[in-house]
Amino acid sequence: MSQSQSIYMLSFVAYLLGMVLISWFVSRWQRSSDDYLLAGRKVPFFLTLGTTVATMVGTGSSMGAVGFAYQHAWAGSLYGIGGALGILLLAWLFAPVRQQGFATMSEELASYVDNKEIVKKILALLIYAASIGWLGAHLIGGGMYLAWLTGVGEVSAKLIIGIGLAIYVTLGGYSAVVWTDAIQAIILFVGFLLMAYFAVDFIGGWGALSQNNIATSNGILSYQSIGVIPAVSMSLAVLVGVLATPSFRQRIYAANNVKSIRRSFFISGGLYLGFSLIPAVIGICAYLINDNLDNAAYAFPYIALNTLPLAIGGFILLAGISATLSSASSDAIAGVSVLISDIYQWLFDATIPATKQLLVSRIAMLMTVFTALALALLSNDIISYITKMVSVVLAGLCVMGLLGRFWQKYTWQGSLATLVGGSVTAILIGANHSWLSYFGNPIIPALCSASLLGILVSVFTKKSSSDVSSPQKDVSEEQVAS
Repeated sequence: MSQSQSIYMLSFVAYLLGMVLISWFVSRWQRSSDDYLLAGRKVPFFLTLGTTVATMVGTGSSMGAVGFAYQHAWAGSLYGIGGALGILLLAWLFAPVRQQGFATMSEELASYVDNKEIVKKILALLIYAASIGWLGAHLIGGGMYLAWLTGVGEVSAKLIIGIGLAIYVTLGGYSAVVWTDAIQAIILFVGFLLMAYFAVDFIGGWGALSQNNIATSNGILSYQSIGVIPAVSMSLAVLVGVLATPSFRQRIYAANNVKSIRRSFFISGGLYLGFSLIPAVIGICAYLINDNLDNAAYAFPYIALNTLPLAIGGFILLAGISATLSSASSDAIAGVSVLISDIYQWLFDATIPATKQLLVSRIAMLMTVFTALALALLSNDIISYITKMVSVVLAGLCVMGLLGRFWQKYTWQGSLATLVGGSVTAILIGANHSWLSYFGNPIIPALCSASLLGILVSVFTKKSSSDVSSPQKDVSEEQVAS
């Protein structure tokens, strides 16, 4: 390990110890699983904003979007555009569910179809799988990044990231997540802006960036490099990911009130939309410096190693690690919430005694993080990992949330058709190379089939007149109108 790599490793260790210290400090006020998983449902505006921004500027934006820009220039901005639109829609459409007092996304979605038991069980399994999937993606990105910067093996780097995450999230729960995310959000924005500045300066300024062939010859956002439909699919997959990712719902359930949620989400969306160009700039610069990287995902750490002063490089390391840990910690909490609140009660037909809630929650956290870590050791392609997981797992959840919340005739049979239709279609598209090449990823056909099947089956399995208007839906519609 070189001197610079040793400095980077020491910076990471110091940073991780700081996160653990914060987690220990906030853990002293926790008394129940509600405190541990939802921070007592009292997260204020500034912490909701901080944790949302930190999670959005996560692994996909650092390792994934920069790598995509390395291959397709300004198309790397599509990730940020999709994410920004997703969080703005989430604020508009779903922030009012805070008043319903839900603890998990599966509880919310099941309420739209009269809390049918089989639907709630399937939702719990799907949402837990989605949380582990997102968590695995962040561990992949963080491990690859740490390996490049410090020279440790990739497997060892993933283990270091996973174990470090397990320690500080297991200790502090959601209260630790929102506080550490608020700190990480500042590090992320400053770090990414510094990285873009030094990368552009290294290649000779903005003129060299804007006049090179890869950035100018493929149309707006370089859509010709990947095709119109794949470009739309790319942004749509990220948008769906935000609308249906459990960790974003967790912020709604844990926030002080609807107003603070909407304010934080609207500001986050605006910031993220402006930020979307930054990963593209870094990726293009990496390509201009070295167009022969073995893995496009290495473009981000390559810039950190080759264009930055050593002191700035250490700070950028923290920005990259912050991107991984902020996103991963939120997904871990969302997964454990479902495991504790839904799956545990389903399996054991009992609630957890108050005296054991914290202990069981922490054990569940360790199980969740290490399950995701085991999956992360098997993959290295972040964008492919995310888009496949989104299409297979989240397309149906997204459609079910929209139909269930805004269409009163949606039935539990229709919800099952939605979930099965989205997943099966995504798997079929992914297995056919020509179809996958045409669409870019399976999200468009998955959304279409999930919607069509859900509507058709609901029409043929109409609710009785007494079921057409459920109390929770009436409240939701009034809240939307207000």
